Amino acid sequence: MSASSLMAIGVKAMAANYAALQTTGNNIANANVAGYSRQQVQLVTSPGQFTGAGFMGAGVDVATVTRAHDSFLTSAATAAASLAAMDSARLGQLNNMQQAFQIGTGGLGDSVNQLFSALSAVANNPGDLSARQALLGTASSLAANFNSAGAAFDSAQAGVSSQVASTAAEVNGWTQGIATLNGKIAAALAQGQTPNDLMDQRDTLISNVSGAIQVSRLDMPDGTTSLFVAGGQTLVLGSQSTQLLTTPDSSDPSRVALAVQDGATTRALDSSSLGGGTIAGLLKFQNTDLVNGRNLVGQLATAVAGAINLAQQKGVSLQPPLGTVAGPALFGLPAPVAVPNAGNAKDPATGLALGQVTLSITDPSAVQASSYSLAASTTSPGSWTLTRLSDGTVSTVNSGDVVDGMQINISNAQPGDRYLLQPVAGAADGLSALSSNPLDIAAAAPVVATVAAQGGSTLAVTSLLSSAALAPFPSGPAAAPAAPAAEALTFSLLSPPVVANGVSYNYSVSSSLGGAAVNWNPGQPLQSQNGYTLQLSGAPANGDVINLAATPASAVATNNGNATSMLNLQNVALAAGQTATNAWANAVSSVGVAVQNAQSASDISTAASTQAEQARSSQAGVNLDEEAANLIQYQQSYQAAAKILQVAQAVFDTLLQTASAA
Repeated sequence: MSASSLMAIGVKAMAANYAALQTTGNNIANANVAGYSRQQVQLVTSPGQFTGAGFMGAGVDVATVTRAHDSFLTSAATAAASLAAMDSARLGQLNNMQQAFQIGTGGLGDSVNQLFSALSAVANNPGDLSARQALLGTASSLAANFNSAGAAFDSAQAGVSSQVASTAAEVNGWTQGIATLNGKIAAALAQGQTPNDLMDQRDTLISNVSGAIQVSRLDMPDGTTSLFVAGGQTLVLGSQSTQLLTTPDSSDPSRVALAVQDGATTRALDSSSLGGGTIAGLLKFQNTDLVNGRNLVGQLATAVAGAINLAQQKGVSLQPPLGTVAGPALFGLPAPVAVPNAGNAKDPATGLALGQVTLSITDPSAVQASSYSLAASTTSPGSWTLTRLSDGTVSTVNSGDVVDGMQINISNAQPGDRYLLQPVAGAADGLSALSSNPLDIAAAAPVVATVAAQGGSTLAVTSLLSSAALAPFPSGPAAAPAAPAAEALTFSLLSPPVVANGVSYNYSVSSSLGGAAVNWNPGQPLQSQNGYTLQLSGAPANGDVINLAATPASAVATNNGNATSMLNLQNVALAAGQTATNAWANAVSSVGVAVQNAQSASDISTAASTQAEQARSSQAGVNLDEEAANLIQYQQSYQAAAKILQVAQAVFDTLLQTASAA
């Protein structure tokens, strides 16, 4: 073993430790760089040199520089972050939408209550024009508040569309970067070394993409990484990337959908298969939460406005000639909409759908806070399958059928046609106050009731309400109220009392309009044959008569019968079996529950993402304390290697001196 061999060992040792020092310094420099993976020099023993005395060591070689990377932990952290991004995006949108469902002063529930308060003032003083004008002002404010809620939903939709488009554009930039890095990494690996920094950059871009839209990752043998979305649609393959773009939703063009551009072909992605990511959260809010919010507010608008309009047309206004002019509709409601699917058969000349579906509201109190899917039935030819999207209720319908307070008319339908029915989605946007004339308010009932009492009778009429206030929704305003026929209700004392269905009745009431006599007891409401419900007090005598007749012109200004009927709507089931107040309270509660559930989901997924990232960082991140210790270790090793060179030099000098002396 010559002195040169010792020098070679020292040189190799210095080079190896210098490389370790350089790598440690690089770790320290990049400790706060997002996505950086800790690097480490891999050292191997140089092959020994054979001598007669055995193999003599030849020092150390630098084999490569590796990065601390665990593919399982990286994938788990990326997937968890994708889910957290989806939940966070949906929660943010829900919090914004919740502002349209405020309670107390300024909310829609308060506006409805103010309308009934104004109706109460008119009922108390039906001839007071100032009270009537205040009612019209309240109706106008109510419509404006609904319009504001509708505008808030429109703004939320515009925001979702804009965010999805901008996020898709960001994803396209990232996927192009990944494709470019794939090519560089494959070329570097072909030369036998791993480009750690390039691989870190690629992992960072993949993490960015997954935060926007969940991806499936497949690492290829050549070092490239392929990405897939929505159950298998290619996003990155080798050095090629596919562009994401936004398109109108095929079922509702007012909504945004996600698609991929594959050459000349555009393929729509099923939003339910996106998994996680910001885009998935935005689309989930758009397709579920925003639709529910619109329908809840639209249902209330339709129910309240429809009931008031119906009640208006059951009374008489102060317009001349008095007693003959029905009250016009106070509110205008937009027509319900049936949206044809983009894939429906079209007229080649016009591009319009061949099949036509029209909707009309027949009973505003039965309308549900839901949209519907209408498709040709696969089990009953000629019929259609109607699915209520809020709860999945399925029914079979034919043209002209009435379901949930709406009539469905279908014409020229083609095989495979589908429609999205929106009976109330646009009600808040389109609600309007129609009247500005206080004379239009139909406070007076078209009939009055008088009692022809016998001796000893205490019978009195306390209220006379139209029992047809929620009759089928009219197709247009009535020119005159349907004046009921004059009717006389005669009371007969039953002796002995008549027992029916376990109840003992003391009176029988017959109508001059015919029909079977009705058993009755004091305290019960009494239904007339001409469409009115009477609330009575006292006890009638045998032979008492209540006469129902048209309201005389002289009494129209002081009659409050129809105003009382309208005011009574405050306690009537207007919206799917609930009063307006309860319907709004339930709507607010429904949105509040959705927000709470979204907050809980976001908290859980964020915690899971944080934990997964901590697990990844503990494996791949830089620990400054550890690096500082390594720095001292490699420094000492470098100094020891330098000492080897110093000793080798001294040995070499001694050899030279010995050779010279000889």
